[in-house]
Amino acid sequence: MKIEYDPTRDLLYVWFGEEGTKAVQTATVAPGVHADFDGNRKLIGLEVLDASEVLGTKVEFKVDLPLVRMAQAA
Repeated sequence: MKIEYDPTRDLLYVWFGEEGTKAVQTATVAPGVHADFDGNRKLIGLEVLDASEVLGTKVEFKVDLPLVRMAQAA
């Protein structure tokens, strides 16, 4: 995960995918919050416009993520 903030544009971006992965679909999930998805419809990032205003309020949305099991140490 990588978090970037641009104070001149008040833009926050949170990367979940591998760097260089291209978004093929974007959906608005809350006012000022956009989710980017790759070609497999996997969430790869969130963009928050006017971040200082948006994050000053409660923002809720649902994202279904696959369950990942951790391997036990031998």
